Amino acid sequence: TSVRITSDLSLARVNLSIFATKDKEEALVNIKKKSAEIRLLLGKRVRNQLRIVPSLTFYLDNSLDQIERIEDLLKS
Repeated sequence: TSVRITSDLSLARVNLSIFATKDKEEALVNIKKKSAEIRLLLGKRVRNQLRIVPSLTFYLDNSLDQIERIEDLLKS
């Protein structure tokens, strides 16, 4: 849902919304296991645009779940 990058472009914090799965934590663990591969693919795509390819850290973004919960509470 969003990415925040440090000013020196060394670290990118990636917030993810994961849908259509019962175990979001397991999906996040699998994504974290592949972070080096994702970084390599990112580096190939931006190799002429960035001097440094940032390290990627992934986090769950629960904001959409919270919005849905609030809407359900307001309806009842």
